[in-house]
Amino acid sequence: MFKPCLKVGIWVLLMTMGAMATAQSEPAESRPEAQSEIEKGPVISQFRENWILGELRSIRQDMMEYRNDMNRIVTDRELEVADKAMGYATNTVTYFFYLIAGAASILALVGWSTIRDLKDNIRVYAEKEMSRLTVEYESRLVDLEQELRQKSRTIAENQEEIERTNEIHSLWLKATKEGSYKEKIELYDRILELRPDDPEALAWKADAALELGEQRWALSLCDRVLEVDEDNAHALYQRACAWAGLGENDNALRDLEQAVSISEALRRHARAEEMFVPLRELERFQEVVGRPEDDPESLL
Repeated sequence: MFKPCLKVGIWVLLMTMGAMATAQSEPAESRPEAQSEIEKGPVISQFRENWILGELRSIRQDMMEYRNDMNRIVTDRELEVADKAMGYATNTVTYFFYLIAGAASILALVGWSTIRDLKDNIRVYAEKEMSRLTVEYESRLVDLEQELRQKSRTIAENQEEIERTNEIHSLWLKATKEGSYKEKIELYDRILELRPDDPEALAWKADAALELGEQRWALSLCDRVLEVDEDNAHALYQRACAWAGLGENDNALRDLEQAVSISEALRRHARAEEMFVPLRELERFQEVVGRPEDDPESLL
């Protein structure tokens, strides 16, 4: 079951890498606004997106079924071993009882003890031994029950995480296709309800806030992202745009320089960014973003 899932996963990964390679090979059009990684490449058909999501969902479900099968097999094996151990202990005590009984009979014949004393001693010993074995295996069964409950909780949590991930994927697709920035912000808020402080959702929410002219709101959202991931190039780029919109040129150039050092692809976007119009004549800005003729991809 696991090998077919692995093959399907590898095949889906290859298809995704092929789509990404195709996106990188085509010239990117200069747009006057910051573009998302999904919007700046070739538009993937809805059928292919749904197919990829379906394959990923199928892989997760197959992995979950495989894990459940393995847990069930291990549990059956443990119960079988416990049953065999109990039977072995019972047989051992029985044979030992017979051995003592035979020895007691011999001793009674030679006058060392009476049969009644031997029977009483054997019964007391057998009861103690059975009580000890019972307590021991009851303790093992309690531990096994607790382990099974823990595994059940883990399986339930994994199932909830799969459902949450599927819903988040669906919201990302809707946000990608949504034309209204207010609607995008509502979709990003729903993603943050399912996964609070998601860096990507906060960064793209900041992007939408910039498009609505809310520079200080975007600045606050970018700060929340950078508190978690200080090397998030997207958040640094959006914060540079917010600083530029507020007239803080030094802060904007500092964040833009750091973002470009992390992701070279942002140089091309920065040259066409409307928020950076007040910075284009600055020498430091030209040093950071370079010139179009210096970009090897622009010559293709």
